[in-house]
Amino acid sequence: MSDIKDIKDMNAKELLGYYQSKLDEEARQAKKEGKLVCWSASVAPPEFCVTMDIAMVYPETHAAGIGARKGAPDMLEVADKKGYNIDTCSYARVNLGYMELLMEKARTGVTPEKLANSPAADIPLPDIVITCNNICNTLLKWYENIAVELDIPCIVIDVPFNHTMPIPQYSKDYIADQFEEAIRILEETTGKKFDYDKFLEVQKQTQRSVAQWNRLAALASHKPSPLNGFDLFSFMALIVCARSLDYSEKTFKKFADELEENLKNEIYAFKGNEKTRITWEGIAVWPYLGHTFKGLKNQGSLMTGSAYPGLWNLEYTPGDMSSMAEAYTRIYINTCLDNKVKVLGDVISNGKCDGILYHQNRSCKLMSLLNYETAEMLQEENGLPYVSFDGDQTDPRNFAPAQFDTRIQALDEMMNENLEAK
Repeated sequence: MSDIKDIKDMNAKELLGYYQSKLDEEARQAKKEGKLVCWSASVAPPEFCVTMDIAMVYPETHAAGIGARKGAPDMLEVADKKGYNIDTCSYARVNLGYMELLMEKARTGVTPEKLANSPAADIPLPDIVITCNNICNTLLKWYENIAVELDIPCIVIDVPFNHTMPIPQYSKDYIADQFEEAIRILEETTGKKFDYDKFLEVQKQTQRSVAQWNRLAALASHKPSPLNGFDLFSFMALIVCARSLDYSEKTFKKFADELEENLKNEIYAFKGNEKTRITWEGIAVWPYLGHTFKGLKNQGSLMTGSAYPGLWNLEYTPGDMSSMAEAYTRIYINTCLDNKVKVLGDVISNGKCDGILYHQNRSCKLMSLLNYETAEMLQEENGLPYVSFDGDQTDPRNFAPAQFDTRIQALDEMMNENLEAK
């Protein structure tokens, strides 16, 4: 059976695994062939590197995978010994611990035990890094640190915080100018001229991928829902790592097609045992993804709303640098409180949610900043109950399963009281 036929016959979940592995293999192969490998922040623009045929690796997604496979403690221990503070982003600490082991392997020719035992996908060290502070200023120091440790180029896209909306033109111009500077650095690094015709095609592909991602996410608006929102957390790997490739477009289209077929046949998430619907505000707790999902499922609470996957709703007009600049700066956590409330309010409304669960993330200060103010403003607006729980995206030491269970039980009781009162 040919490779193409195999792919055609795969379901969406199989495609997800196939393309994730393919991306890792492409990075390893690029390194073997002496081609450039870039480590990129998750919401930094990949369009430039993809145009230049530079293999892409995403440390945040890689760290999330390590966390989900229970491998974070070893990487965190390496980072702790290196001197990184526990209050630093755990994605950064997992990645920097992993990088330290890769560097040791490169120096000695011997694979460190923690690296050999890691459940992480094998990725190569980068030749260049690109970062963007539209979701977090920690990313600047994290990637600058990588660049200093490895003595490699670092492209920084500095995105101003949007204190007012709509986004002013001068901000878009400032970011678009940095896009041109990124192109200049890539030309200098690769020794090749930037192909603007190819760049336009890469931008068009990005928009096709984003369109399928948004189509998929919108299916949660049906009641009952054919989509379990936790699946978006898993499929998110491709909107991060491959949005400028057709890998993500094909996978999301397949999944959306499958769910639409389920909808026609009245096949729903939780087999129709959907009692309440919640919005999850914040990053997933990757080491405890199963626990958090099952805890909600046992109560009949389906996650149909989350602003987090919407970070990659990067819609823009191909060929228009100003439009692309706007897409990369309007990330809702990079905007004022009023806009954050509006975005989350729309998520809650579109998901037909009965309550909101806020992840107070020790690692990600910006995702947790103003959660209380946001929650109070939204409750005044929609009257829905909310609770918060303490957690972390990859450091299992910062999450207490018992606290989570208690909080979601309280939320379930409040949601049911509200529904009974109607």
